[in-house]
Amino acid sequence: QVQLVESGGGLVQAGGSLRLSCAASGRTFSSYAMGWFRQAPGKEREFVATISWNGVSTYYADSVKGRFTISRDNAKNTVYLQMNSLKPEDTALYYCAARSGSYSATPKDYRYWGQGTQVTVSS
Repeated sequence: QVQLVESGGGLVQAGGSLRLSCAASGRTFSSYAMGWFRQAPGKEREFVATISWNGVSTYYADSVKGRFTISRDNAKNTVYLQMNSLKPEDTALYYCAARSGSYSATPKDYRYWGQGTQVTVSS
C-alpha cells in the first residue's frame, strides 16, 4: 500500500514557476514508477510527466516539454514536478500517481493516487 500526498500548488502569474512535491509513505517507494497528471474543470484527466523507479527515464506530454521537469529523491520518498514558464492553460488540479513496473503515460496503469493540489495561473 502506498499513500501519496501532494503539495506546492498555488496561484501564480503567467510566466512564473512552481514546484510540486509528492510525498509517499511505505518502504517500497523506490520500486514504483511515478507520474504526474492534471485535470481542469470539465475536462478529462491528462498525462503530464512520468519517471522510472530509478529516475533514469522520463517522459513528458508535448504541452509541457521544455517547461516542466519531473524528478525524484528515493531517499526522501518524494517525487517533484518543477514547472516553469507557466501558462493559464496549465491551470488544473495536479495529481501524482504510483505504479509497479515501467513508467507510463496512461492513467489507468496507475494503482495509487494522491488527492491533488490546485495550480492556478493568472494571465
